[in-house]
Amino acid sequence: MDILSFSSTAHYSHTPIPPPPSAGKHHTISKFILSSSKLSQDHYSSHHNPTTNLRRPTTTNNPLQNTSSPQYPEKNPLHKLFKNSQNTPSPLTNSPSPDTLSNKLWLSSKLTPPPPPPPTPTLLNQEPKQAEIEDEVIENSEENDKEMEFREKGKIFVGNLPLWVKKNEVAEFFRQFGPIKNVIIVKGHHDLEKNMGFGFVIYDGGTAEKAAMKAVEFDGVEFHGRVLTVKLDNGRRMKGKSVERAMWVGSGENVREEYRSKWHEEREGSRGEFRKVLETQPENWQAVLQAFERIKKPSRKEFGLMVNYYGRRGDMHRARETFEKMRARGIEPSLHVYTNLIHAYTVGRDMEEALSCVRKMRDEGIKMSLVTYSIIVGGFAKVGNIKSAELWFKEAKETLPDLNAIIYGNIIYANCQTCNMNRAEALVRKMEEEGIDATIDIYHTMMDGYTMIQNEDKCLMVFDRLKECGFTPSVITYGCLINLYIKMGKVCKALEVSDMMKQERIKHNMKTYSMLINGFIKLKDWVNAFSIFEDIIGDGLKPDVILYNNIIRAFCGMGNMERAIRTVEEMKKERHRPTSRTFMPIIHSFARAGQMREALDVFDMMRKSGCIPTVQTYNALILGLVGKRQMEKAEGILDEMLLAGITPNEHTYTTVMHGYASLGDTGKAFEYFCKVKNEGLELDVYTYEALLKACCKSGRMQSALAVTKEMKARNIPRNTFIFNILIDGWARRGDVWEAADLMQQMRQEGVQPDIHTYTSFINACCKAGDMLRAMKTIEEMEAIGVKPNVKTYTTLIHGWSRASLPEKALKCFEEMKKAQLKPDKAVYHCLMTSLLSRATVAEDYIHTGILSICEEMIECGLTVDMGTAVHWSKCLRKIESSGGSITEALQKTFPPDWNSHKTLDAISNDRGFDDELDENDINDASFYDSESDIEDDTEI
Repeated sequence: MDILSFSSTAHYSHTPIPPPPSAGKHHTISKFILSSSKLSQDHYSSHHNPTTNLRRPTTTNNPLQNTSSPQYPEKNPLHKLFKNSQNTPSPLTNSPSPDTLSNKLWLSSKLTPPPPPPPTPTLLNQEPKQAEIEDEVIENSEENDKEMEFREKGKIFVGNLPLWVKKNEVAEFFRQFGPIKNVIIVKGHHDLEKNMGFGFVIYDGGTAEKAAMKAVEFDGVEFHGRVLTVKLDNGRRMKGKSVERAMWVGSGENVREEYRSKWHEEREGSRGEFRKVLETQPENWQAVLQAFERIKKPSRKEFGLMVNYYGRRGDMHRARETFEKMRARGIEPSLHVYTNLIHAYTVGRDMEEALSCVRKMRDEGIKMSLVTYSIIVGGFAKVGNIKSAELWFKEAKETLPDLNAIIYGNIIYANCQTCNMNRAEALVRKMEEEGIDATIDIYHTMMDGYTMIQNEDKCLMVFDRLKECGFTPSVITYGCLINLYIKMGKVCKALEVSDMMKQERIKHNMKTYSMLINGFIKLKDWVNAFSIFEDIIGDGLKPDVILYNNIIRAFCGMGNMERAIRTVEEMKKERHRPTSRTFMPIIHSFARAGQMREALDVFDMMRKSGCIPTVQTYNALILGLVGKRQMEKAEGILDEMLLAGITPNEHTYTTVMHGYASLGDTGKAFEYFCKVKNEGLELDVYTYEALLKACCKSGRMQSALAVTKEMKARNIPRNTFIFNILIDGWARRGDVWEAADLMQQMRQEGVQPDIHTYTSFINACCKAGDMLRAMKTIEEMEAIGVKPNVKTYTTLIHGWSRASLPEKALKCFEEMKKAQLKPDKAVYHCLMTSLLSRATVAEDYIHTGILSICEEMIECGLTVDMGTAVHWSKCLRKIESSGGSITEALQKTFPPDWNSHKTLDAISNDRGFDDELDENDINDASFYDSESDIEDDTEI
């Protein structure tokens, strides 16, 4: 048994234990300690002068001293009798005495008995005394032999210590004789600042016994004003412990109650209550803390349990506080306590403090165990630091003789989290080569790793291997498969796994149900998502915070914001505390819909619920304001964010840059770009995308080229979005050659053009008047399988209108309807403007086209704005000065408050209006600007 454990229980002196007064009755431990301490001090003070500063004891005073070889307690009790007999006068010369040599050599006299002495009355009367002496010698011999069995090598007893002395002071004094393994200072029961005046020093290493013998030579040395008593440990304390343990185990409950003192009864009772609370109420931290505080003198074990309890909860600060309280009481931490503290820091993901504990532990000479290494490797695996995890695993492999499946599972988990499955497979192979069987947790870890890289084949292979090895698949096993298929978008496969679980009679838990709901939410299948929620209620499970958050996401996806807010209230009624993830989809949905007042109301509700806003919450508000082009309010939210002590990230600044880029404010975009660089945030392709959009919107193409050069210097590759922005920038200027050069660069860099790329390039061709190249681009699109969309046809109609070829524009319009694309307001605007501009000089098919388009607009219920109506009415005056069928049909698409007489009179009187409107102004109307305007919201 560990000697340290005895320091907090009963203490025994090295003086002989007085016999109990009666059978079955025992002295209390506290009285015995006081009496034994007093006896030891009185006994040694009678042999030494306390006024001397330093005195080496003589041979007569220290019978154990021997310069030639170390002396041990004598196993032969006759040795002392031989020595004493040399100075004893022979009893044969005088009256007979029982102390004669022949009487003492009782063993040799039995082997070769001497002639019997003449019977005298005196000798006959002393025969009983001789028998008593022989019995005492035999008893002492047996007692010394037992004491030798319990004696610990290299352990010395130190008495007459100052009551205020500390362990480090005693260790510093006795370290001069050899390396010390431990110092035990016996503390008082109630006053922990004082000790009982004695303790033990245990030396370490192969020279422990020799160091102990050297220390014993300093018996009687003055130490802080007191003369120390230094003796070799005779094993009596351990012997007393074994006797007590035997009596405790062999006795009944009644005897045990009498044997324990009142102080020990209270202490053992409070200890038992503390362990019971830990086992039965681990979630009630207040009850656990109160039970711990009721222990009057907690031992290292209770402190270790408390540190472990805080560690499991991730409360590393209270774990450290408990650890320091233990050290303040003079209890040195063991490997187990240090390991619990390191575990607390790893759960709290503070690896720096965990490593500082490791360094402190090593400084105190405590070697790390396999459990400690496993916790360190697992901690680095949780924070994603695969490099440090590998280094500690390598050290454990080099230091420890054998590893187990737990540390292998932690390093495999670290590699699976970083999707390094080749290394994970190699570790599994190495583990099997060393004869370590993989646990079911390792199988689950491998399945989860293959889920991350969406490798269905290998995930199913591990699943089959798990069953072949005799493991029974659990809900975690099937949960890995469900998660795999949900991430791959194969919800039907996930439902098949759910049916397999029902066949195996394995019930779903909250995690598997949440996975299924997430899968249906991704597919926007709200009906099935809510049917899963009904299954949860039917199974008798109570929804947790995660499930409520998923349901709120589903309501937000449906657009039912009122029901989402009611779900938050239901959470509070069920005593579930909402988190920032609870309010995030609600705020984001309101912000994207432009309902900023409602978004801010939910933001205030979140703060009143005790949730601290995160950077993602502020980003959602900024995104909504940017979408409405309210940049001043967006900057106000950014200032409020800084006042709240929340540091913006690169997404925050990128969103603001996109807002200013949509307005063409290059200066503000560059200002926030510099903030990203100055604050050391990550410059990614999205940041440069916002900056390039600002440059291209304002027509600063040379600045855009400089930005692309910086991207190349930072090794940030250009993606499709970057090329689309650049091509659109050159298209605004009508520079088809630069746009064509960018198309060539895309092919060289292996970037695949999309529909937006081709639409922007066609826009460049149309603005340059190169309609032949525009039509060839359409053919190239169809050849590679990219179909034109409504924006592409709108751009072509726009181009043919610029080229004054309305018949070509009508042909494109018919081709768009054949492709089953529904024309929008911009298409009708471009086409009608083009036809009206050429109606006075063109043939009758233009009049027919105008009438048919008017009918389609009326059927669709489309009306134009007042500015467009005024311009079209002017064109009608040139076509039909006195009105006609075209005028009558076209006026049905005008706004409801249109008054033709007043409006026409105003136009006829405004002579400057004719000069301001020409064909180019019509074609460049605000209905259609460019492809990048269409992408503004989606790119953000």
